[in-house]
Formats: sequence, structure tokens, C-alpha cells
Amino acid sequence: MRKMLLALAVIFLSFSAEADEGMWLLKELNQQSIARMQEMGFTFPIDKVYDEVNPSLKDGVVIFGGGCTGVVVSEKGLIFTNHHCGYGAIQKLSSLERDILKDGYAAADMDSELASDGLAVSFLRSTEDVTDRIMSQISSDLSEIQRQQAIDSISDVLTEQYEDDQFAQARVVPFYGGNQYYMVVYDVFRDVRLVVAPPSSVGKFGGDTDNWMWPRHTGDFSAFRVYADKNNRPATYNEDNVPYTPKHVVPVSLAGYKENDYAMTIGFPGTTKRYLSSWGIQRMVDSENKPRIEVRGAKQEIWRKAMNQSDAVR
Repeated sequence: MRKMLLALAVIFLSFSAEADEGMWLLKELNQQSIARMQEMGFTFPIDKVYDEVNPSLKDGVVIFGGGCTGVVVSEKGLIFTNHHCGYGAIQKLSSLERDILKDGYAAADMDSELASDGLAVSFLRSTEDVTDRIMSQISSDLSEIQRQQAIDSISDVLTEQYEDDQFAQARVVPFYGGNQYYMVVYDVFRDVRLVVAPPSSVGKFGGDTDNWMWPRHTGDFSAFRVYADKNNRPATYNEDNVPYTPKHVVPVSLAGYKENDYAMTIGFPGTTKRYLSSWGIQRMVDSENKPRIEVRGAKQEIWRKAMNQSDAVR
């Protein structure tokens, strides 16, 4: 299961140009990590980072689509995300007559924004540690398969209250090698419209390889807008919907940055392997990654040939 819980990844840049780094769940920031952040230049009010009652920074960072991160940058629901995150939606809106994926797109006004069928943006509503509620019901004599089945069953019970709400999503996700479990609840907005997409020559410059390599020289961005009903609640697409008024807007600075400035990112990392043992890493490299690369390479070669032969297929 992908671990989609809002996390804070911080790289502290000190005057000695040495980097100190770490990753924390926003709700689990402790006094030690907060003090270290402030020592290195963090000035944002800490109570404005994560708050489930009052507007906070967590309300300005979203899950875009199936697993990317986006950020809310305007009072009218404008979302910035990566071009590769919006790629599927942009491709779906493209045709041979209007190849948005290739040529790019910029809406002249809100009426020109393009509804992206099937695309959703999720705002984190709450995070609850349910470790004790799960582990107290797990017997120590279960096999690993039985243990996971029991955890899945308990998780289903915990989240069933949200099953009939198409604008809410709840799931229980494991952390720290299955030693801690959180139930996370999201508000899901299903009317999302394309505002800006650069041409692929800019947004996908360097291809997928460069997406994981640094430094990059890619204009890997796109902009979408979230729409809500007239009461500012999540809704499916409707011509009467209006731009969503968010609880928190992340300001965009034009001041630039300078050497030794404090830097951090907030987002929804899909997974991490940082707690694996050396044996686990070796198994992942040899038994998982290698065959996966071989199979995907063969599939991509078939797709590439078909795409090169026909723009309609591409």
C-alpha cells in the first residue's frame, strides 16, 4: 500500500555549508526537531504548519491525482504541480487536431479552462494514530499472512464510516515497517480543470530519466484549478460550480533566494525504503528492481514502435 500521509522533508543549510536533513510526519513534529528547524532559520509559526481545526499550511498542500503533490497558490483554487503529474490529464485532453500535450495550453480566462474528467485533488482533513486500536487485536501467534489479513479487516472497520461519501476518502496506512498505523481522511474534489501546461519540449525536456537525476533543466510544471459547488463543498463537474476558496493559500515569492537560506519541502511521498536492512536492499535490487526493469523495458519498446508509427496511437 502506498503511504500517502503529509510529511515534511527538511534540508537545513548552515553557514558552514553543511547539510542536515530528515523527514517527519507533520503531526509528529517534536520539540527537538522544531528547535533545530528554528535554529537553522525557520521563522514560520509552528502552530500554523499543522492544525486540524484552524487553517494551516497543511491545507495548502494537496494530493494531486493518484499520488503527486500540489500546492494551492490563490484564493480561487489555483494549484501548481509538476508537468509529469498532470501528464495523464493533459494527454487525455489532447487530440490530433489540438495536441495540447505537444504544443502546450494556456487558458485565456476561467471559461477557457478545460475540465479534466477523472482527475481529483484531495485535501487532508485529519490524521489519527490507530496503532493501539489495531495491534491490541492482533495475536502474536499469527502467521505473517494471517497477521496482514487481520490488520486489513480491522482497517476496513475503521474506515467504513466514509465508504458511502464520494467526496471523502479514508485509509489506514502503515509506517516504520508496520510498527505504527495512521488513519488519514481526505476531502476529495472531483471538478479539476486545466489552466496552463507547457509544451512537452519544455515540460518533459530530458525525458523520464532526468526526472530522477540532478541537476535538471526542465520546465516541469502545470497549473490546474479546483472547483466546488456554490457552498464551497466538493463536487463533481458542473457548469454552475465556482472556483474553490481554500482554507490556506501558500504565497509565491518573487524575491528569489540566496546562499544559506533555509529550505524545506512539504508533500506526500509515496514510500520510503530508508529503514530497510542491507539484506532488504540487496533483495530489492536483485529480486524486484532488476526483473521490473527488464519487463518494463520490453513493454516500452513495443509501445515506442507503435507510437512512432502513428500520431493517433501516440
